[in-house]
This record gives sequence, C-alpha cells and structure tokens, in this order.
Amino acid sequence: MLRSLWIAATGMEAQQLHIDTISNNLANVNTAGFKKSRADFEDLMYQTAKMPGATSSPTTQVPTGIQIGQGVRPVATQRIFTPGNLQQTGNSLDLAIEGDGFFQITTPEGNIAYTRDGTFKLNSDGNMVTSDGYQLEPAISIPSDAVAVYVSADGIVSVKRAGSPTPQQAGNVELARFVNPAGLQAIGKNLYLQTASCGDPTTGVPGAQGIGTLAQSFLEMSNVSVVEEMVNMIVAQRAYEINSKSIQAADEMLQMANNLRR
Repeated sequence: MLRSLWIAATGMEAQQLHIDTISNNLANVNTAGFKKSRADFEDLMYQTAKMPGATSSPTTQVPTGIQIGQGVRPVATQRIFTPGNLQQTGNSLDLAIEGDGFFQITTPEGNIAYTRDGTFKLNSDGNMVTSDGYQLEPAISIPSDAVAVYVSADGIVSVKRAGSPTPQQAGNVELARFVNPAGLQAIGKNLYLQTASCGDPTTGVPGAQGIGTLAQSFLEMSNVSVVEEMVNMIVAQRAYEINSKSIQAADEMLQMANNLRR
C-alpha cells in the first residue's frame, strides 16, 4: 500500500512542473519572439513480479506477466519553435524573421547570443541594439543625419541621409540557424546561448542556406495560444487532483487495515 502513496506523489510533483511551464507560457503571451515550452514526462522503472514470456509449463509461456510501475518523472521542457503571428508596428527598426533563423547579439561578456526578438533601437553611438542595450552582430551603425532606414528582405540596411536623394548602404543583417534549435539554452532577456545539443550555427544572409527572410516594420509575437494553454492547465489540474485522490484512497485503505484488530 505504501507503494501507491509514493507513485501518486511522483504524479503530483510532475503536474506541478507542468503547471509551472504553462504559467511561464501565459506570462509571456505578449513577449515578442517568445517560444512556448512543453513539459515531457516518462514512466519510472518497473518492479517485475512475473517476467512476460516466462515458462509456465513445459509447453506454455506467460503471455503478459506482472509488472508494477513506480510512477512518473519529468525529463524535459522542450521549447517549440513554431512561428508566431507577425504584427505591423510602423517602426523602421522593428524586424521580424519569416522562417528559420535567429538574430545574433553580442552580450556584455563578449559571447554571441541568439534571439527572435526584433525590437531593435539605436544607442548613443547610432548602433542597433536590443532593449537591454546589447549590440546586434555584425554591428550596424546608423548615421546621425539619417532621415529614413530601409531593411530589405535579404538583410541589406540602407539609410537616406539629409540632403542626399540616394540611399546609402549602412550594413547587412546576418542570421544564424541551428539543426536543433530546441537545444539552445534560454538565459532570459529573450536570448539563447549555443550548447552542444543544438549544434554549430549556420550563419548567412537572410534567404540563403535555409535561413528565413526579414520583414521590416513587423514584429514576431509570441507563439503562445491562450486557449491551448488554458486547456492544458485544466488537464494538469485534474491530473494533480486525481493523483491526490489516489493518495487519499491509499490512506483510507491503510486506516481500514489498521482498524482490523479493533
């Protein structure tokens, strides 16, 4: 009977992680470039009382056997990189990636981080930076006398300067893509770091080598579906509740066994 208490406890702990994952998805429903996560689970080891296929007589075998599971455990929180909806902003520095790829960002430590968040701004030096001031890689500088900024689908950044009728090229936006983007390490601030699991990045101009193209004055919004997450929350809540009922039933059965001598 004590086995059922611990089995149900693993179920309750697993559903707590499930709810935590859903809560983080819902909290970032309006975060530009955010990708939702999904909690994955697997069953624990089994106690085998009778091996399937064991010999039951000289001419017969046990068809199924007896195996008692020990519960469940979480094994992964997988990030789902499906595209989010594009929202038009009218801001010339807002960029959205249509397809695979990540913007490359230089962190204060000098590392290269990756993001789908295209809410770029200009710092005091005219460089394109994230909302936290981290510089886009490769660096793109906009002249102080620029009156308009144009970004083509293949990443060419051009500016129209005061007194000049012809736009001048200011740089190129390069993107990176990974074989396994789910293996990237999320570090907050809409940034990811490369790990051994995601593989080495393939960098290039937008539209080449399987990399997506750019859309100026658009932002990719979160791919979180509120309706889907609410349904998942109800399922997780009910699973947590039914596991607690299993603990209650096991406790009542133990109580009945303890009262047999009375």
